[in-house]
Amino acid sequence: MKKIILFMALMICAIKYSHAQYKPVDEGSALKFTIKNLGFGVDGTFSGFEGTINFDPQNVDKSNFDVTINASTVNTDNSLRDEHLRGENYFDVKNNPLIRLHSTRVTLASKTGTYSFTGNLTIKGKTKSITFPFTTAATTDGFIFKGSFKINRKDFGVGGISTIADELQVNLSVIVKKA
Repeated sequence: MKKIILFMALMICAIKYSHAQYKPVDEGSALKFTIKNLGFGVDGTFSGFEGTINFDPQNVDKSNFDVTINASTVNTDNSLRDEHLRGENYFDVKNNPLIRLHSTRVTLASKTGTYSFTGNLTIKGKTKSITFPFTTAATTDGFIFKGSFKINRKDFGVGGISTIADELQVNLSVIVKKA
């Protein structure tokens, strides 16, 4: 009887701490970007998070991320600009409705709670490799992931020759809960 109880306790612990699958939660999550236009900073956001995240801080090398956002949700607090950004010269949301970020490798950084994401970012049908640090904090039923990186909009065919800068800053804060 003692062996059965011990075995059951070990199984419960193994299940509790096994590699868990999570889903991003749109409410409370944010993808924010900042880009210069005529020398002035323009901020914007995207929403519509979807995807699957497998994450275990005790077994990081088996972790992976595959998340999309809805490109048509671009919001700069200027409806005319937002419609322009949804058009063919920018995000072309009619033909490219999703922006996708998926990992090829997740590693632990030297600092506790800090990790490195390496993967592919796809915008407007063009995919580029990207690496950036991120942090994580456990919540009651998931995690909050935070990270930031810079990209060149021209690498993705977003916008042509214009008054906006080529480089933009992206800040992520994604809440995930068990699937």
